[in-house]
Amino acid sequence: MATQQQLTFMREAIRIQRDAGVVRKSGGAFGALIVKEGAVVASCGNSVIKDLDPSAHAEVNAIRQACRKLGTWDLSGCELYSSCQCCPMCYSTAYWARISHIYYAASWQIYRDLFSDEEISQDMLKPIAQRHIPQEQMLEEEAVQVWEEFRALPDGARY
Repeated sequence: MATQQQLTFMREAIRIQRDAGVVRKSGGAFGALIVKEGAVVASCGNSVIKDLDPSAHAEVNAIRQACRKLGTWDLSGCELYSSCQCCPMCYSTAYWARISHIYYAASWQIYRDLFSDEEISQDMLKPIAQRHIPQEQMLEEEAVQVWEEFRALPDGARY
């Protein structure tokens, strides 16, 4: 059962969703908040169109803003409130940022006629050779050498 505070956070994400998608038309109708210890750390809407950036989803924008504000890439202990279920990119970004919990309002099925989150998710489950975007591996040996160098660093950038 959601608390009043959680409902308030979700309503704010939905307000941002409307502002981004309907009022400003800065991108799709998506809004997101990052909350830590009961306080909003970041709030953003989708800005794909405004920023000419296909990765400028509300959740990614909010995670980026929260990381800058908190001075860390590690958002452990933070919660993500999204007006919609995360697409694969946004979920992955939340995963890498170590978001502790994701709350969402609308599921993929609600807007599947407009955005292909489910299709992308299904595509990623296919073997690489069968995916929508052709992928081809090359120069693996050279890349492996860099990974070996990185592995050997005593103070390598681990996250």
